[in-house]
Amino acid sequence: MGRRVTVSAPGRICLFGEHQDFLGLPVIACAIDLDIRITGTPRSDTRFAVDMPDIGLRDEFDASRTVPYRGDRDYIRSATNVVSRNGLDFSRGYDCTIRGTIPINAGASSSSALTVAWVGFAWATQTGSLPDQCELIARMAHLAEVVEFGEPGGMMDHYTSAIGGLLHIDCREPITVDRLPARLDGLVLGDSLEPKDTTGVLKRSRSAVETGLAVLRDAIGDFDFRTTTLAEVEPFLSAMPDESRKRIVANFHNREICRDAKELLSSADPDPKRLGELLTEHHRHLRDGIGISTPKIERMLDAAMEAGALGGKVNGSGGGGTMFALAPGRQQEVKEALDAAGGNGIIIQPRQGATLLEEDETDEEGSG
Repeated sequence: MGRRVTVSAPGRICLFGEHQDFLGLPVIACAIDLDIRITGTPRSDTRFAVDMPDIGLRDEFDASRTVPYRGDRDYIRSATNVVSRNGLDFSRGYDCTIRGTIPINAGASSSSALTVAWVGFAWATQTGSLPDQCELIARMAHLAEVVEFGEPGGMMDHYTSAIGGLLHIDCREPITVDRLPARLDGLVLGDSLEPKDTTGVLKRSRSAVETGLAVLRDAIGDFDFRTTTLAEVEPFLSAMPDESRKRIVANFHNREICRDAKELLSSADPDPKRLGELLTEHHRHLRDGIGISTPKIERMLDAAMEAGALGGKVNGSGGGGTMFALAPGRQQEVKEALDAAGGNGIIIQPRQGATLLEEDETDEEGSG
């Protein structure tokens, strides 16, 4: 007699602190009710047979030994190896199906949700439950997605997907996560249907910022991106390349916006008009200073505002992908406006993090 296992992990939107988690600065993110869901039934051997019908792929491997990678971003295999290194003994394989409702390669964290879901699924298949601490899922997922392949991302996505809800995440080690009590209503995600280049955008942004930071550290002995003011660095901005200067200035502004937003969202009922203004201000710096918006995302944001949204921003690494708007009471009108602008509007809600949904009895021992 075996047991079926189903694990769901959500996507996310980043409200504030976009492009700042890899700098060790705080971010504010929210898990959303779009997910990656993995369902599996046990086998009589230690092999995992993985069907991914949404993207027409299949994989199969023996989890009882180190699993070889077939290329970069082989996240299911890397997550299997990471949980093995963290003490999980694979004594039984599973036949699995992975399905998702998160737009792929669109900034809503589909890859991180996949990795979080697989870490949780792998753990649950061998132990009967998720790890006691959601943070452990997040850290293993980050190791599997980012560290294992030498990619430039931070931990915001993994923590948000694993823990869920509206979170203030201080990304300086040791990472601390605080739940914010604000109720968010009226969120509409817009998929531009333009694929993004996550690693390329992040790598260029990180390189330009680090060049600027090197100038500031040389010029200001006690420079600290968390506490040094923009006024203190302004005399040294001219020594930077133009791209570095623009990104550094934008990040200083976005740091302050994130602080204002944390104060606002520390209330259960934040002023939606002020929240919309902060989102739009954050987007302006992401667009003009960091350069991650696109003409189509701008058209979609304009359409959302014309349909009654209070504010919005590009979501994720940018260069394509998604945006979202805040439109309490006008969600349907904004969704339709985003569709008319050539995107795909999706009304979304906050949700909990990685979840073990069911463990139903099955009638067979497994296929093997």
